[in-house]
Amino acid sequence: MPRRHRTAPTAPAPLHGPALRRLRRTLPALLLALTAVIAAACGKEGSPPVKGPQPESLPVYPVNTGFQLPESPTWRRAEGRGYLTVGAKEDQPYLGEKDPATGVYSGFDIEIAKMVAAYLGFDPAGIHFRTIASANRETALQNGQIDYYVGTYTINDMRKKLVGFAGPYFMAGQSLLVRTDEHDINGPQDLDGKRVCSATGSTPYQRIKADYPKAVLVGYDTYSICVDNLLTYQVDAVTTDDAILIGYAAKAPDELKVVGKPFSQEPYGIGVPRSDNALRFAIDDALAAGEKNGQWKQAYDATLGLSGVPAPQPPPIDRYPAS
Repeated sequence: MPRRHRTAPTAPAPLHGPALRRLRRTLPALLLALTAVIAAACGKEGSPPVKGPQPESLPVYPVNTGFQLPESPTWRRAEGRGYLTVGAKEDQPYLGEKDPATGVYSGFDIEIAKMVAAYLGFDPAGIHFRTIASANRETALQNGQIDYYVGTYTINDMRKKLVGFAGPYFMAGQSLLVRTDEHDINGPQDLDGKRVCSATGSTPYQRIKADYPKAVLVGYDTYSICVDNLLTYQVDAVTTDDAILIGYAAKAPDELKVVGKPFSQEPYGIGVPRSDNALRFAIDDALAAGEKNGQWKQAYDATLGLSGVPAPQPPPIDRYPAS
C-alpha cells in the first residue's frame, strides 16, 4: 500500500493593517463575553444575586404640598436646588441596595427616606441617593454632601457629639452570619481564633474589637465584601445587625444562615447635620406620622418583610432636646 506523505501545516499569515486593527477592536468584547460565560458556569460564588422589592408593591407617599421649614438651613438649600440629597447604603439586601444595571436604590431604609421626603414637601421620585460608607457618614453630614442619611445608622452618644439623630425608626441587634456548613459558631462566645468580618467604623466592628478581642477581626468598607469572603471561605463569620444579615441569608438560604441570639440593641436613626435641630424635629414628626398612618408598616412589608420576618413594633421616638 503506497505510503502517503503528510505535508506540514502552513503557518497562518501574520495579521497586519486593517485585519490587525479589527482584531484589536473586537478582542476586549470577546474576552468580556467569555468571562461572563465562565462566571455563569462556575455556579454560586461571591455575593448573592440581586433581588428585592417589586416596584408595584411599594407604598405611594403623597407629597405634603405647602410644607415650609425656613428655620432649617439644610431644608432651605434643598428647596433652592429642587431636590433632596440623601445618603444611603447600596449593598444591604431588603434595606438599602443599588441595582448595578439601573442604578435604582431599593429597601426599607430607602422607603423610609422617601416617606420622610414626602412629608418635608419633596417628591420622593426626585431624591438623589448617594452611597456613603459607614466610616464616612459623619463627614458627609458635616460637609453638607448630603441632607440626611438613612442607612442602618445606629444612634449612640459618641455619634451625637458629631451629628444629630431623628428617630429611632427601627430596633435591630448585632448577630452573626455563617455558612450553612459551619457548626462551631453559634454565638459570639465561639469567635476565639475565628476570622470575623464587619464594616470598618461600624458599631458592630467596634463591639467585636472591644468585647471579643480573641477574634481575628477583618474590616472592609462594605458588608458585601465580607459576604463575598464568607462564601469563598476567607472568613468564618460576618457580624452586623440582624436585619442586614437576615437579608443576606434570605437571598442565599442554601449557603448562609444567621446563628444565635442578638447580643446588642441597635436603634436605627436618621442622621442630620448636628446644628440643624429644626430638620431633626421635623423628621421626628415625619416618622411619627408614617407610623400612625400605616406607611411605616407598608414600607416594611414591601421590603424587609420579604425575608419572612414579620414587622416589629416601631421603637419610641427619642426627641432629645437641642444642644
